[in-house]
Amino acid sequence: MTDNQYKKDNKEDAEPIFNRGCKLEGEYTSGQKVLQQGYCKLNQFDWLKDYENEENKGKQRLAEVRFKNDRKDYYKYPEDLDLEVGEMVAVEAAIGHDIGIVTMLGDIVERQMKRKRYRIPENGLKQIYRRARPADVEKWLSAIKLEKGTLSRTRVIADNLGLEMKLNDVEYQGDKTKAIFYYTADGRVDFRELIKKLAEEFHVRVEMRQIGVRQESAKLGGLGSCGRELCCASWICNFQSVTTGVARVQQLSPNPQKLAGQCGKLKCCLNFEYEAYVDALKSFPDSNFTLKFQSGDAVHQKNDVFKGIMWYSYTTDRSNIMAVPVDKVKEIIAMNKKGQKPEKLEDYAVTMEAHTNTNEGYGEADLKKMSD
Repeated sequence: MTDNQYKKDNKEDAEPIFNRGCKLEGEYTSGQKVLQQGYCKLNQFDWLKDYENEENKGKQRLAEVRFKNDRKDYYKYPEDLDLEVGEMVAVEAAIGHDIGIVTMLGDIVERQMKRKRYRIPENGLKQIYRRARPADVEKWLSAIKLEKGTLSRTRVIADNLGLEMKLNDVEYQGDKTKAIFYYTADGRVDFRELIKKLAEEFHVRVEMRQIGVRQESAKLGGLGSCGRELCCASWICNFQSVTTGVARVQQLSPNPQKLAGQCGKLKCCLNFEYEAYVDALKSFPDSNFTLKFQSGDAVHQKNDVFKGIMWYSYTTDRSNIMAVPVDKVKEIIAMNKKGQKPEKLEDYAVTMEAHTNTNEGYGEADLKKMSD
């Protein structure tokens, strides 16, 4: 990327709709509500909006404020500052101030902090200074215009330094004095030289923040194989570990291309129905038990959990599998334990099909690479 191209990118006008969760068109006036549901990640519904708790009167007022993409934080604000959800505010930062959008107020904020297991810093919560002024928003918008060109230029600098890292996003502080660079990497990265070059290039304080591949998907967003917005970008706040056992219990083919999300890890949605499968499988007999018939022994191949069917095939002919209801399987097992052998498996089967290998050359080892 040439310097001329970098300067050209920075001169482009900002889009009227930002991925920071606001839709700002025309000139901004102090107190204007800019939060638009559907334009921001991790939306939430305030089900305590019209609820007033007398016990909370006089307590410290709390607010949830969102910034770029999925970054949110919690702040306190004085009683004389009567805020409303959707307003832009100037908040305290380590040095200077930042600009964000109020997304939650009142009792729901404390509950949200508990749900996310938010740890309050030792020196207490930072505070909201005031509603954003037109001058604040103007500087904030000018900072947003720099982010695209800054990200592209930073990738070139990091590549020239030979750093093994992937730069995902850049976020400028509202007062244009600091920039946060988000990156992913397999190991530790010595970016001291990179920080020096970035500070000289952009004349801002630089903070490098490493995130995981799941956090990267949540931050940047996208569409899943289901056709809907990624769960991590729309509502999942806390990631839960997804293991290979989850896929195995649900009788899913160990194919990484089908089970991996955009982050390259096992899809979070594999956890959604896992407990339902575990409960349903409690009524199934042991699949390791070999069914004995006069015509030969039959071994388990797969389950259809919600239809209550177990598929078996003869040990001498594994290509043809037969569906047997769970109650019939239990009946056969009971007979075998008494030393009795039914005549043949076909007498108990409700349907038959030719067995095909759906693993497509993949195995358990491939899935373990994607598990947390």
